[in-house]
Amino acid sequence: MARALRTASTRRLLMSIFGALAAAAACAAIAVAATGSGPVPRPTSLSAGIRSALGKGRLHPLSGVSADITFTDNLIDSTDLTGRTVDPLLQGASGRLWWSSGGLLRIELQSDDGDAQIVVDHRSWWISDPVQNVVFEGTLAAGTGSGNAGTGARSPGLPTIASIKAVLAHVMQRFTITGPTATDVAGQPAYRVSVSPKTSAGLLGSVQLAWDANRGIPLQFELYPRGSTTPVLGLQATSISYGAVPASVFDIAPPAGAHVVTVGGAGPAATGVPGRHRAPITGARRVAAHLPFALAQPASLNGMPLRKVQLGADRTAILLYGHGLGTIAAIEAKASGSAHGSSSLDGLSLPTHTVAGATATVLSTPLGTVLRFTKGGVGYTVVGSVTAAGAESAAGELAAGG
Repeated sequence: MARALRTASTRRLLMSIFGALAAAAACAAIAVAATGSGPVPRPTSLSAGIRSALGKGRLHPLSGVSADITFTDNLIDSTDLTGRTVDPLLQGASGRLWWSSGGLLRIELQSDDGDAQIVVDHRSWWISDPVQNVVFEGTLAAGTGSGNAGTGARSPGLPTIASIKAVLAHVMQRFTITGPTATDVAGQPAYRVSVSPKTSAGLLGSVQLAWDANRGIPLQFELYPRGSTTPVLGLQATSISYGAVPASVFDIAPPAGAHVVTVGGAGPAATGVPGRHRAPITGARRVAAHLPFALAQPASLNGMPLRKVQLGADRTAILLYGHGLGTIAAIEAKASGSAHGSSSLDGLSLPTHTVAGATATVLSTPLGTVLRFTKGGVGYTVVGSVTAAGAESAAGELAAGG
């Protein structure tokens, strides 16, 4: 991932991040729907609502879901998109969603310039961007498959109310949970909750989720930035149906001739032996010994202490500052021929600022900022759920520490 961040063009970087967010939201919200005028369930407590959802999901498992959807993406200001084409991954679109209990997911986002596809197939995924003719692909971590249907795996027992309350008490030390509120979503009785961090670190305001009171599955998933009542990312359905989805729906391959970008990878920990990995190389001294450039390692960025230094792929250094939602990641690598200071990349217009005498491109969104610049033959990338000013401040301290 570090390599993808530092080498991808800005637009391709955004496609990968935002497309992956859409897929992650869809995996979390298998079926998504808009508020309608259907029946409302009885009020319930959070612990009882969670236990009921888990129980009903096991008693009445779904074989599949089909939905007409609307994907909302307000991460990038439309004034920053200089191209004439509409990109469904960056600007949102309507389309279709299909999910199968066998671990298959497909999202189709439609536009006049071609349809974007997000496909999850058991342990792998790919995202096609028709505007740029690029396909992003990757693998899912073990244990993130969509269910165990047909595997013969035995489900754990239903947790007790007491055990659910214990877990909630631990979670609520860091997050405020509001709800559940009895409501209706797409004509289905549903419960809605809002989860917001108690800390002031980071730009995330809340995550809102609603689930079907009868089926126990998620129906709505939205991300809100701090201080806003408008979702910055949302996945909603205008209609929804439950039942088996034909296998032919998932019989789709990436478009031929598209440029393929692999996201992630085994990294330096891979040994070449399946199931076995080397321990990651950590610590400033050990990491610095593997780098072809001098490691910049300020003791703190924006007042947050250096927490970890780790060697990334292709002899890059990854430095983490702070904890939780306020974490800032700094990636250092030998500079390539890419123009970190270009203000217009692949049709995306980005502001530039001067950081320690170098020109930096700044991609600022309501949820965080990515800043990149080159100085002294080293490429620096600063990523965090911080404002543009916060990222520039951190970048200045990073450059001064080089």
